Amino acid sequence: MIVLKFGGTSVASMLKIDQAVSIAEASLDECPVLVSSAMGDTTDLLVDITASAASGNREATRRSLDSIRESHLAAARLIESTEIRSVCEADVERYVHELESLATGVSLIQECSPRTQDAILAFGELLSTRIIAARAMDRGINTRLVDSRDFILTDDSFTKAVVDIERSYAAIRDSVGTSSGTLIVAQGFIGRTRSGVTSTLGRGGSDYSAALIGAALQAERVEIWTDVDGIMTTDPRLVPGARTVMHMSYDEAAELAFFGARVVHPSTIQPAIDRNIPVYVRNTSRPDRAGTQIHRGVTATGVRALATKSDVSVITVRSSRMLNAYGFLAQIFAVFDRHRISVDLVTTSEVSVSMSIDDDRNLVELQRDLGSLGTVEIERKQAIVSLVGQDIWKDSRTVARVFGVLAGIPIRMVSLGNSDVNLSMVVGQEQVTDTVTRLHTEFFDRDGSFPADEVQSVR
Repeated sequence: MIVLKFGGTSVASMLKIDQAVSIAEASLDECPVLVSSAMGDTTDLLVDITASAASGNREATRRSLDSIRESHLAAARLIESTEIRSVCEADVERYVHELESLATGVSLIQECSPRTQDAILAFGELLSTRIIAARAMDRGINTRLVDSRDFILTDDSFTKAVVDIERSYAAIRDSVGTSSGTLIVAQGFIGRTRSGVTSTLGRGGSDYSAALIGAALQAERVEIWTDVDGIMTTDPRLVPGARTVMHMSYDEAAELAFFGARVVHPSTIQPAIDRNIPVYVRNTSRPDRAGTQIHRGVTATGVRALATKSDVSVITVRSSRMLNAYGFLAQIFAVFDRHRISVDLVTTSEVSVSMSIDDDRNLVELQRDLGSLGTVEIERKQAIVSLVGQDIWKDSRTVARVFGVLAGIPIRMVSLGNSDVNLSMVVGQEQVTDTVTRLHTEFFDRDGSFPADEVQSVR
């Protein structure tokens, strides 16, 4: 069997839903389970509802509710079968009515708890999968709609619930009976606590749901369908000539995700990684494209892709007390721990340590507390540019090429990841496009710089 996960942009309209259903239909003999996110910007609208209702802004709440209702009914109205369309429209109206009741309750007390927020956010996936299943049935496909809350079992850490893996695996095997010729449709992102309360899995939750289902059922593969041709050599918005990397290791994908690539986050597909199930990233609008396969056994070395992370701040602490002292770094990082701020890159010298962060919350308080340890300097509007690939540092020419091609661009920090899979540097945010363009030209556009069978042009 296989798992097909479709993101919000891949089911944003009935046209997109038809593309997704066609992809699933072509795989009916492989016992597919289709896992879907909410349609388009529905989740954003649901977040808006929690905020506007809690603040007592009933007009804004009503606008968001009306937008959700109309967009889903507009899709449902395109179902050709009168009977299927009628039932689907009635279900959409029922879900929106339940959503409205929740929003009314929030507006009355002007407070939205994490538990209530999860109850509200869940409607995005419930609505989208109801329409997807109806469309599949409308096209004559034997379809079964299941409720992921029956088998994605979590604790009560609402908005970022922790899945009880073994209980969920057993429930998936009991609830999701696949068979050739039948399409199973399930929601991503949502689950249920031991007491039966709706919960959500947080960032990347739909990918995580798909990976859990795939791992529990020993899927042949998990396919993540999105709006790009897989994992790219860099952001095509920065370099229009970026290409698809056809094969990538789990470690490489993890580094790219950490340093800014947003196609898929490996922490959310960890269940598939644990079971050695290959994960494909493909484009819903271009199913003829092979996309990227994330799997073990990738042997290609050298620079494979570039990632960027903007809006970074660099914090430098200087103190003569660092010289030949032990425990000083522990004191510095204890301050970050106290403020719950994670550090991306670190470089040290005899009397200073520089750290990059992408979270500027409590920055004033952080600077104050670090001030007790030494002189503190904060540089804002910085960016991290990372080169990712196996054994980057084993070829000394790689480093020479990097700094040779970046001559004239001020580099604030340089760091080697402890996995030996990335080389990262901090540059001014205004230098990102120039930096990435030069590096991409050097490592991907020059003849012989990248194996021909490892990339696929996006054109």
